[in-house]
Amino acid sequence: MPFTLTGLCEFREEIRKSRFITLAAPITSPQDAQAFFEQHSVQDATHNCWAWKLGDQYRSNDDGEPGGTAGRPILAAIEAQGFDQVAVLVIRWYGGIQLGTGGLARAYGGGANKCLQNAERIELISRVPLTCACGFSELNLVKLRVAELGGLVVEETFTANGVELQLALGEAQIETLQTQLADLSRGRILLQR
Repeated sequence: MPFTLTGLCEFREEIRKSRFITLAAPITSPQDAQAFFEQHSVQDATHNCWAWKLGDQYRSNDDGEPGGTAGRPILAAIEAQGFDQVAVLVIRWYGGIQLGTGGLARAYGGGANKCLQNAERIELISRVPLTCACGFSELNLVKLRVAELGGLVVEETFTANGVELQLALGEAQIETLQTQLADLSRGRILLQR
């Protein structure tokens, strides 16, 4: 089962006088990853190398380091730790001592590994799309029940009679939510696939 991060995490180390700062964060789109890199990259650093993974999509960047010595080892660390929907940025300030291609790969991949090992993680749950309709007065309770079961309210559409909701919920929680919504509305609110 893949994992993602609960929030931003950081790891710092010095290797042969080069300083490395590794930052990792959860993402939900390639645009999130790009925004994360733009926000946290340090302009006066020697290199800002990165990788991200989002389902079947992934990208990496060596930012001037020899090809395959930074971005790919960072991506390999993400995959080896069983993460998905994660972006990792490794910032390096050159310290004057060459690390060689193997040393660079170990430094970038190792920093990413240590950062992710120490991070708080949550299991990614595959969710089923569902719809339901409720009255205005029931909306907050419906949203609360969905959140308590680890579900998401994907979209709300207000109509003359109430609110139509598009939900995403784990398969194992559907029956529980249906029972709770039926109790809440005297059987009026029905989940539909």
